[in-house]
Parts: sequence; C-alpha cells; structure tokens
Amino acid sequence: MIKKILFTASILSAFASFSCKQNDKEISSSIETTEVIDIKTYESFGEEFSIENLLSTEAMRVNYENMKVGDSMEVSFITKVNEVCQMKGCWIKLDLGDDKTESFVKFKDYEFFVPMDAAEADAIVKGIAYKAETSIADLRHYAEDAGKTEEEIASITEPKVQYSFLADGIFLKK
Repeated sequence: MIKKILFTASILSAFASFSCKQNDKEISSSIETTEVIDIKTYESFGEEFSIENLLSTEAMRVNYENMKVGDSMEVSFITKVNEVCQMKGCWIKLDLGDDKTESFVKFKDYEFFVPMDAAEADAIVKGIAYKAETSIADLRHYAEDAGKTEEEIASITEPKVQYSFLADGIFLKK
C-alpha cells in the first residue's frame, strides 16, 4: 500500500513539475514576443535587409554601455530618429531610450543619405555599432552640419566618447 501511495505521489509530483515547466515556457515566449512590423509602411535607404532578430532601443543601449572604446558588433535594431544632418541628410542621431543617450549614425561608404525631415521617424537600422572617441574637429563639423550657432560650436573643447553606428541600410517609417 505504501508503495502505491509513493508511486502515485511521484507521478503527481512529476505531472505538477511538467505543468509548471509548460507555464514557464509560455510566460518566457510571451515575454520574448515583439510587435509585428509591417515593412511596407517603411521606406528603404542603402542596402535592403531582413528585419529578423531586431534589438529593442533599450537592449541596444545596454550593449553600448557594456562596450569599451574600440569594441564593435554587427547588429540591427529599431528606434526613433532624434536628429538629421541639415546639410544633406548624411548622418542621423538615433534615440537609445532615455533623454540623454543617442547613437551617432553615418552611412556606409557615404553611398546614401536620408531625408532631412526624417527627425522623429521610426527607424530600423542594420550595420556595425561601435564605441569611439570623436575628435574636437569632427564634433565641431557635426555641430555646424546640425545648424548650431558659432557660440555652441566654439564651446566644443574636448573630444567625446560616442556611441557610433555605421549603417549598411535603414528603413524609415513613411
């Protein structure tokens, strides 16, 4: 009789354990689910690419935070455009999920540009993310491209460690 009780108890325990694991799987997969993106609502610039395995804005920020100057990684992520070069759309700044952190994006081999009115657009980018130190001369040049005042440009007196990105391609929401 005791053997039957122990056998029944072990089967019930195994079943309960299996049920919990199934629930964990369901919770885990629902957490990993991302929003469905209708790529037809986006315009492509540069190389076209698959939008699978996109990182979120926040995940990309964490990757940048964990990099050292000189580190790089190939990645695709979804975000929002904060600023566009007003000279010809040759660079953009992308939101990284807080008010002070951005990724400075240039376009591979200077082969493509984006519309100068792309600020605030949703964007999906693919390319190489890296952490680099940007010189005073380059920072001043970018400030000039952004339409900053002479006073703002002159106030740039130190190089800056930046989260940078060399984009192969970009999709912008129409």
